[in-house]
Amino acid sequence: MKTFNLFILMTGLLSSIFITNSCNTDNNKVKEKDTVSLITHVPKWAQEAVWYQIFPERFRNGDSKNDPTKQDIFGTYPDEIPEHWSISPWGNDWYKKDEWFKESHLQNTWDKLQLRRYGGDLQGVIDVLDYLQNLGITAVYFNPLNDSPSLHKYDPRAWRHIDVNFGPQPEKDKQIIASEDPVNPETWKFTSADSLFLKLISELHKRDIKLVMDYSWNHTGSEFWAFKDVKKNGKKSPYADWYDIKTWDNPETPENEFAYDGWAGVKYLPEIRKDLTSAPEELPRKGNLHSSAAKQHIFNVAKRWLDPDNDGNPKDGIDGYRLDVAEKLPLGFLREFRKEVRAVNPEALIIGEIWWKKWPEELLAPNAYLQGDVFDCIMNYRWYRPARHFFADAPETMKPSEFISILKEKMQGIDTARLQAMMNLVDSHDAPRVSTSLYNNGRYKYQAKPTENPDYKIDKPDEHTRKIQKMLLIHQYTYIGSPHIFYGDEIGMWGADDPDCRKPMVWEDLKYENETHHPLNKNRKPDIVEQDTVLQSFYKSLIKIRKQNKALIYGTLDFILSNDSDHTFAYKRTLKNEEIIVIFNNSESNKIIKINTSGKSYFDALKPRTVYTVENNSITIPFNKKSALILIKSI
Repeated sequence: MKTFNLFILMTGLLSSIFITNSCNTDNNKVKEKDTVSLITHVPKWAQEAVWYQIFPERFRNGDSKNDPTKQDIFGTYPDEIPEHWSISPWGNDWYKKDEWFKESHLQNTWDKLQLRRYGGDLQGVIDVLDYLQNLGITAVYFNPLNDSPSLHKYDPRAWRHIDVNFGPQPEKDKQIIASEDPVNPETWKFTSADSLFLKLISELHKRDIKLVMDYSWNHTGSEFWAFKDVKKNGKKSPYADWYDIKTWDNPETPENEFAYDGWAGVKYLPEIRKDLTSAPEELPRKGNLHSSAAKQHIFNVAKRWLDPDNDGNPKDGIDGYRLDVAEKLPLGFLREFRKEVRAVNPEALIIGEIWWKKWPEELLAPNAYLQGDVFDCIMNYRWYRPARHFFADAPETMKPSEFISILKEKMQGIDTARLQAMMNLVDSHDAPRVSTSLYNNGRYKYQAKPTENPDYKIDKPDEHTRKIQKMLLIHQYTYIGSPHIFYGDEIGMWGADDPDCRKPMVWEDLKYENETHHPLNKNRKPDIVEQDTVLQSFYKSLIKIRKQNKALIYGTLDFILSNDSDHTFAYKRTLKNEEIIVIFNNSESNKIIKINTSGKSYFDALKPRTVYTVENNSITIPFNKKSALILIKSI
């Protein structure tokens, strides 16, 4: 990796020399080189980021007047909406049945939970921005905000607008949207939800917090305006070539032969048509989107939020995009998308969801997407899976030497700037909560909910799990890459895979019922639902340590201890005169760990009054079982 990074550095130096020497002879070449640099570089703010992910529908209800109605949620899974369906109370026991459950013909609890809405909105986010600031957050990643009937918003009705139920005037916003020409940006207006979003951008920026939006350009929803036109007008629709239509309806037959490709076979998610020059199963995909009009519409939407007032200054816009199911999109489109985004804001971040190559066995290597022309970073599941495996013995014990070897292998072929910007996440909206994931130490994201595994534990994780979680967090905040928090992890929320990982946020000022119900009607101990302020303080301490020590962001990473028999390991982060040593005892017994070092003394970052003196070029430290330590060299 050092040789690769040296090559990158020398390439940058040579480029600078080339630009300087050619200024008086070829201005076009200078501009070309500058343009390449603006496109390929990684924004520094992303390397220093502490991420917080918000799933808007479940974060906070700040305005009950805009709560979704039955009409608002029509057109997504499941089709059936009971007559007396209503918003679910925010503090209800998660598995307790809503009153309308008994009217539903849906067979399992999972389907009914997908039909719930809690009324989270943008006002709710604005109301608690000080909470995020006090926690130490520097960047927020929002799950989709685009107008959509679902709780997750990956099935948009329109990409160009914020969801009507996230703003103060849903009915008026629907009228505004209906008055526009969807393909002509000059007719686009700002709805009340759009305007509130612009206020949110401003309020975040006042607090020095960046904002990244989530989009899936791979597909739309079945209620998307263009797809509805295709269903109505068939081949005559001007958007007929936007989608991958397999068969058209024959009006002379009583049957409806209309058929199309949906993401993962889901009819609610019709896929945008691609022209692939490689086999569909080959990753990364080569080619481009089929319709130039569809592609231009995507670019227009992206520019709308990067520079809302279209004055050439992106300071009033968002700070980047996270692209969902990015491996489904061809490289040609992704490269064009990057150029379009960076032309508006050279400091905009582009994150890819690069996850599975073959579920549940193999994760996809992201190297081809991280060469400077596609993504700045990815959601780093490739770091979390082996980290979970090691710290939680999940699904079996992993030796420290094996863990270190895997970590090194995951970094190969990726330059330092992109490694530093990696979004290191321990969970998300698509995976079990980190505490529950560690509590159930089976295979990663496999049979990770009670409907798939009746023995899956859904209760509050125990103290042993909390010790494992704290070790993992110390690793997350001291390892190369930018740490990520899924809303509520910092106050101890727990939950199985989707939908249980999407419970309403636990707030100090709201009341919550104890969790006593089980989806399979099993007996369970009552669990009190409240904020874990001790864990929250631990998160705050780790965030503060990371911010105050640039070695944890930009420093070199060297593994300095690996003891398979004791199940201990350590690494060092170094930047100029800064040196931080991080030590782990992952065994079930107390250990005495000796670290060779050239410093004079080190203090415990989490307990600064505790100082360790170096004797004979080493420090010897007693460790409790399942514990970790961050040591900072005294200057």
